[in-house]
Parts: sequence; structure tokens; C-alpha cells
Amino acid sequence: MTQRLFITILMTCLTISASTGTASPGNTHGSVSVLHWWTSPSESKAAEILKEHFSNSNYIWLDQPVAGGGGNNAMTVLKSQVISGNPPLAAQIRGQGIRDWASLDLLAPVDGVANRSKWNSVLPKFVADTMQFRGLYYGVPLSLHRNNWLWINPKAFEQTGLAVPFSWDDLIAIAPRLRREGFIPLTHGGEPWQQATIFESLVLAEGGADFYKQALVKHDREALTSETMVRVFRKLKQIASLVPQRHNRLSWEEATREVIDNKAAMILMGDWALGEFKLNDKEVIRDFLCVPAFGTEGQFIYNIDSFVMFHTRGFKDRQAQLRMSTQLMNKETQIAFSEHKGSIPVRMDAVDHLEGCQKQSYTDLKQSIEANTLVPSIIHGMAMKESLQMSLINFVSHYMSNPGSVPEEAVKSLPSVLQAPSNTRRSITQF
Repeated sequence: MTQRLFITILMTCLTISASTGTASPGNTHGSVSVLHWWTSPSESKAAEILKEHFSNSNYIWLDQPVAGGGGNNAMTVLKSQVISGNPPLAAQIRGQGIRDWASLDLLAPVDGVANRSKWNSVLPKFVADTMQFRGLYYGVPLSLHRNNWLWINPKAFEQTGLAVPFSWDDLIAIAPRLRREGFIPLTHGGEPWQQATIFESLVLAEGGADFYKQALVKHDREALTSETMVRVFRKLKQIASLVPQRHNRLSWEEATREVIDNKAAMILMGDWALGEFKLNDKEVIRDFLCVPAFGTEGQFIYNIDSFVMFHTRGFKDRQAQLRMSTQLMNKETQIAFSEHKGSIPVRMDAVDHLEGCQKQSYTDLKQSIEANTLVPSIIHGMAMKESLQMSLINFVSHYMSNPGSVPEEAVKSLPSVLQAPSNTRRSITQF
């Protein structure tokens, strides 16, 4: 365990202890300890909305935030708590992780709440399916994100007299001019999951939705070792050259800030970036543009924010969990949360208020469902187990960070990276 991660776990435990020590005045119905990774300024603002709505029901949300975009640090802290016999009552878990945790009989189903509130009537089928294990709801969905967004700083192109590019090749061609004028052509923080965000969008751009599914969902060897995948890795090498070498381990919000502060021309990032633009009073068209990542027009890489409830023997604790499950799926709560988070609600009856980039996201979502071009994110646990997800993320990151890496050699190694371990015994450490 790295020193940085040990400090993260220690600070989280101290936060939990402090929160529990001042919790629950006598006139409340109860409290729920909630582990999550929403720590950027806009994410924290969105989380405050959830706390406020929960407290209106006379319950207390005991916050356990774990810093680290992508949630990997949070999952390490969660596993540590579960192994020590002290899990939170609720935790942010997504995608296939819901089924993994439920398969170990560690989660309490919320099927009663789902049936009473008729979740199936307001959720898209792919969201409902993701939240279920063996026909029961274990996950509580909150919001939908699109990963393949490109956020463009129009001032960079106004000040340089350059046209906004329409392809990666266009951006690569004008990158020297942007640099001479003092702009970073494409920014990102250098964290492995941020680098893999570019990778999954490139796979979709180069091969389309069917190829993406064959390669990154089904792990088809022919797709993984194809010339199409070689083109993806070649393009990755070119894109890596657009980012300054000093960009190493910046958080995603720090990287996004470079677009906001007129230091960078663009960033490829999920629509949680919109929360940071809105928090800084930036307006679409005037201050930034949102377009699908080059080559992914008409296609949608999705990611779902969701929570699970861990087993508890306390009746009061269980009632608080059920209340939280109801509150997270409340229409007004989802509308207010999405306003700050940049996402769209998972409830399809809570989207009439959407404007700008969020409205475009909803429109593109509907079209991609109809066209069968909706694909699950690999970096946010929608497409594969966490163990394989992390193997792929680290593989891509090493490739992008290593000047001597060769596209053809990387593609040859790709199938082994996505090979599941032969030991099928289920345990927390295999997630």
C-alpha cells in the first residue's frame, strides 16, 4: 500500500470518527454513513444537495468522502472497512461492482422500495438492468453521465485566429500554433483513469459501437489485435504529445480549470466537467463549447452514479437506508443534484428542465439507444470487473507515458491484459 493511499484511508477513518461522534440529535429518525468520492468543488456542492434533501426527512447523512477521481481510492478504503467488519451503511458503487458485492451477500436489496416507487416505469432498461442482481434491485441509481464529451475554450481560437478543429488530425496539425500563442492544445491530468478516458473514446471513434462492444465488453481477441486497434494506439501516441510533460497527476478538476482559466484549448472529459464550468459562472457558447469527442458523433459512452446499502442488523439503520434509497430516486432530488453535477437524471420523467449541454446529452442518449450505439464505460466499471478495469487503465497509462512504446507491440499484449484470472473463487480482493 502506498504512503499516499495509507494517508487517505487514515484521514477517512478520522472523518468517520469525528462525524459519528457528533451525530444524530435525539429528535432525528436516524443516520446513514455514506462513502463516496465526490470531492471536487462542484461535486461537493452536488453532494450537499443530497444531504439537504435527506435531512428534510429528519435523517442525517454522515459524510465519508475519499479524494481521488474515478473512485479507485474510495474502493480501496471501502474494502478495508468491509474486511475489518465496519462497512458504511451506504457506499457509492457502480456498474458491475454492484453485482460483485451482491454476489458475496454483503448488500441488502432495496427491491421493496423499487417496487413501491415503480422504478421500472421511469428508468431506462439498461439502467434498471445495471442496478439488479438475480432479479432484485441492489443498486440505487441517481444520475447518468456521458464520458465522450470534448470541452472547448472558444477564446483560444478567437485569440489565435484558428478555426475550431473537427478531428484529432486537425487538432494535431494546429497544435504548434496553439503552443506558440501560449495555449495547451489538449489538457488532462495525467492520472491513469484520465488517460484511459481518451482511450475509450478513441476506440469508439476508430471502430464504432459494434467494434467497441466486441473489443472492450466481449474481449474478442480478433478485435483486440485488429488493425483498427493499432490505429487507436497510434492516435493515442499522437494525442499524448499534445499534453505538456509537466501534467502529471493533476486532478480532473485542476485540468478542467485550465480550460476555464483560458490556459488550454480543450479537454476530453465526462460531463462532470460541466459542474465545474457552471460553478465558475461560465456559460455555454460564450465561455465554452460542448461537443462529442472527435469521431463519436451519434454515439454515447455512459456511466451511472449509484449507491448500495450494506447489510445491517439494526432496525433503525435499515429504516434509514430505505429512506435514503427513496430520497435518491426522488424526482426533485435528482433534478437539483443534476443541476450541480452536470449529469442528467436517471429518471426519464425528470428531464424537462434540462438545457444546453445537458439537454444535448439527453437527446443524444435517446438517439443512441434507438441506433444501438450506446456503450458502457470501461473506466467507470460499466463494462468490466474492477480488476480487469484497473489492469486496462494501468496498461493504457503506461503506454501513453512511455515515449518508447510501440503501437503494434501494445496491441499484441492487449488480450492478456483483459484475461480474467483462472481462480473463480469469489472474494473482495478479486474485484
